[in-house]
Amino acid sequence: MRREFTGRHMLFVMLGMFGTIIAVNLIMARFAVSTFGGTVVENSYVASQNYNRWLAEARAQDDLGWSIDLKMGDGRTIQVRSTPQGGTLTGLAEHPLGRAPDQLLNFTKSSDGAWRSTEPLPPGRWRVRLELRSGEETARFVKDVPA
Repeated sequence: MRREFTGRHMLFVMLGMFGTIIAVNLIMARFAVSTFGGTVVENSYVASQNYNRWLAEARAQDDLGWSIDLKMGDGRTIQVRSTPQGGTLTGLAEHPLGRAPDQLLNFTKSSDGAWRSTEPLPPGRWRVRLELRSGEETARFVKDVPA
């Protein structure tokens, strides 16, 4: 016995299909809005005006040949080994999604030549921005620290 496909059946198919699409879109929009905690740049036009200068600064930094090795140490302090070993090191730890306040990092030099932050980082993932100065030269590095 065959049943006839009526307009009512078509209505249920269309409501089911579009209802599913709308529900998925609403869920995805909610996740997108709730997980992005900030902006990348305040004004993309102004940032584009500085792009060539930033590239020149990056090339000049690469020409210095400086490097850093960053890792999470005991007690959630940041440990950094740098080339060159002299100079001063400052840092700022930022939460990648902007959900936690930035943490200013002060470093002290240990007897083995490594830099160690004086303050521990709270649990979670962090992006650390470091500035290494030696004489008149400055190099900036950005490294992610896993949870």
